[in-house]
Amino acid sequence: MFDKILIPNRGEIALRIHRACREMGIHTVVAHSTADAHGMAVRLADESVCIGPPPARDSYLNVQAILTAAQITGADAIHPGIGFLSENAAFARMVEEHGFTFIGPEPRHIEVMGDKISAKAAVKAAGLPTVPGSDGEVASVNDALTIAARIGYPVLVKATAGGGGRGMKVARDAESLRDAFRMAKNEARAAFGNDGVYLEKYLERPRHIEIQILADTHGNVVHFGERDCSVQRRHQKVIEEAPSPGLNAGEREHIGRLAAETARQIGYRGVGTMEFLYENGAFYFIEMNTRLQVEHPVTEMISGIDLVREQIRVADGAALGYGQHDIDLQGHAIECRINAEHPETFAPSPGRITTYHPPGGLGVRFDSALYEGYTVPPHYDSLVGKLIVHGTNRNECLMRLRRSLEECVIGGIDTIAPLHVRLTHEPAFVNGDYNIHWLEKLLAAER
Repeated sequence: MFDKILIPNRGEIALRIHRACREMGIHTVVAHSTADAHGMAVRLADESVCIGPPPARDSYLNVQAILTAAQITGADAIHPGIGFLSENAAFARMVEEHGFTFIGPEPRHIEVMGDKISAKAAVKAAGLPTVPGSDGEVASVNDALTIAARIGYPVLVKATAGGGGRGMKVARDAESLRDAFRMAKNEARAAFGNDGVYLEKYLERPRHIEIQILADTHGNVVHFGERDCSVQRRHQKVIEEAPSPGLNAGEREHIGRLAAETARQIGYRGVGTMEFLYENGAFYFIEMNTRLQVEHPVTEMISGIDLVREQIRVADGAALGYGQHDIDLQGHAIECRINAEHPETFAPSPGRITTYHPPGGLGVRFDSALYEGYTVPPHYDSLVGKLIVHGTNRNECLMRLRRSLEECVIGGIDTIAPLHVRLTHEPAFVNGDYNIHWLEKLLAAER
């Protein structure tokens, strides 16, 4: 087993990885920017190394500084966490070339799955259904018009690289497609340095369903069921739950088995998430995330499996030691992302934490690196905490979630916790009757 792991990340995910390492008897080194010098993970780690100033490009994306930090501290492996370099194939390759273990998939899988077109081709060959659309990158607006006429409007123009809703435009007719095509390419070029786009059929009321898989280097692959991530704003997940209130047992077993078998066929290693749109009983693959997900605690709550621990074990060459029949998913779990944003305007709200009281009690987990006196920096993602609750069924889970949100105190900054309180009382959410457009429409109706 590894003796020391470098964590070039920040916030709650750096702390999450540190905790798993400590429980395994592994020493930790947190590589941080100057803005995160007082972060909780930095304070708790065995060692810490400053790798640059606040801008991510000069610190958390500074490959040379990260590799140097690993060398001078004598780390055996590097866990990239979430975001930053976690899905950068070139970084993963350099880590391995410099004699460290990259705790994640092989670079080739990060590369293939990092491009939505090659990802669709790979899983399609393995038997997964995909959304009707272009076979690859669309070169011109005239080609886009031809494809749209074939698959039918509305269509979605999507960037081949990146994510988070950037480089993504909906077109409902030929005229709007011309504008959407141009805007999507410009946005993709600015955001990702790659203006490649492709076309997909736009689904009107789909759910966002994702399957958590885990694979070792010995050919063993399991899945841990699905997470429903349909409550979204601007293509960013807000609430996630497992299991999905929109699937039945047969659908759940079917898509889980398909996802695991696809991972087995491509020779995948580590944790990964296959994401689907689900509408009218049909699943359509959209992408695969070759890293740990922000919402991984939802799966941990219903499975009892520490996914970060499993990542580390698999990267070290260990076999899973269990099969699909050993996975026993129990109860229901819901996660609310607590962002440092105004609950109505969604304006960022960095600043000093004046009071802090995380919720607790049976079945309650609050993943956060906050503490009283800590200053939330303005340089990074606004996520400051994740409230995850578990119950024997969805109703118990929902009641526990409401109680936990009432207990959550984060003073000195705005957070979207009040929005979560409100959403847990919305009839559509209470009934599990929502889709990926539901929250946007709810908020738009109030403007």
